[in-house]
Amino acid sequence: MQQKPARIRILDAAHELMLTIGLARATTKEIAKAAGCSEAALYKYFPSKEELFVNVLKERLPQLKPLLAGLAAEPGRGSLLENLTEIARQAALFYEQSFPIAASLYAETQLKRRHEESMRSMGSGPHMPIRGLDAYLRAEQDAGRVRAGVDTYAAASLLLGACAQRAFAYDSTEEGKPPPVDEFALSIAHTLLGGISVADEPS
Repeated sequence: MQQKPARIRILDAAHELMLTIGLARATTKEIAKAAGCSEAALYKYFPSKEELFVNVLKERLPQLKPLLAGLAAEPGRGSLLENLTEIARQAALFYEQSFPIAASLYAETQLKRRHEESMRSMGSGPHMPIRGLDAYLRAEQDAGRVRAGVDTYAAASLLLGACAQRAFAYDSTEEGKPPPVDEFALSIAHTLLGGISVADEPS
């Protein structure tokens, strides 16, 4: 059986280690070892662990950026309910998978600060999906499907914040798990629409 290319092996190993032991503890040395290559080889593909992390998010987790960019480019396509439900579904899955990876950063303040500085330098970070959803909602506002005067950034923060909460807030409930993603996404989208859509927007 032919071995996967080194870059793919590195991403696979990084994804697995970040999921199991967290981003803070997954060193490039351990990732390279798990990928069956040298640490020097890893740095040929990824100049830093932060860049490797960003590529894991882009290539191994559900994607929000292409979805949001596509919707913002074509406001008026589909119903708002359908679009926001799909955004919420993808976001919930993204946070469900990314939260265990990034959570370990919050235990080490200095490491978290360095990580955030690296994210800024690469134009990445957890604020980017909010900006993307804000851009989509503003496009729909310009098209007349979102009420004039609605704070679209606040609306984007509400939807994505709820999706992020789903990743960990339900673990302490009696059920011990989050609600099914499809049911959750529809409920969040429907509730948000009650506050931002124009009166004649179809449900």
